[in-house]
Amino acid sequence: METNANLIKIFEYALNQEKTGMSFFQTSLERMGVGSAVSAFKRLIDEEQKHIDFISGIIADLKSGNEIGAVEFETISSTNYFDERSRKEFMEQCVQGSMVPDVTIFNTAWLIEKDLSEFYAGMSEKTSGKAARALSMLSAWEKEHEKFFKEYRDKLSEVYSRMPWGG
Repeated sequence: METNANLIKIFEYALNQEKTGMSFFQTSLERMGVGSAVSAFKRLIDEEQKHIDFISGIIADLKSGNEIGAVEFETISSTNYFDERSRKEFMEQCVQGSMVPDVTIFNTAWLIEKDLSEFYAGMSEKTSGKAARALSMLSAWEKEHEKFFKEYRDKLSEVYSRMPWGG
């Protein structure tokens, strides 16, 4: 059985990773020029703040010597950053605006979310009880973000690979 000290270390690491990811998304907003992408990143930043609050509550419980309990476990709902119309407009704007930096942003965002999803999934298998449940929930949240960024990274990469570069 894991000790509170070990669980605190796991969740403190998770908290630092969430803060790093959120910082990346906030910084990326400055580089992005398309309204739909900016809106999606702002919604993602709001979700990352929920992750930070969730993990902070778990750490507070553990540091007070309590079992994870004060934290409310929320139902995970699928994230829909763009409706179908916005998705189409976003891709059209990408092609027209030649948003090469955004490909890099979406790729990096995908890697951040993928890494976190895998970390949470791995840690949920090494823990038990409410800690495992919380880590599984965090993994599912990050998996949704990972899918979102992978979809756009792949679409943007495909668009750029077909562009007539050079004269």
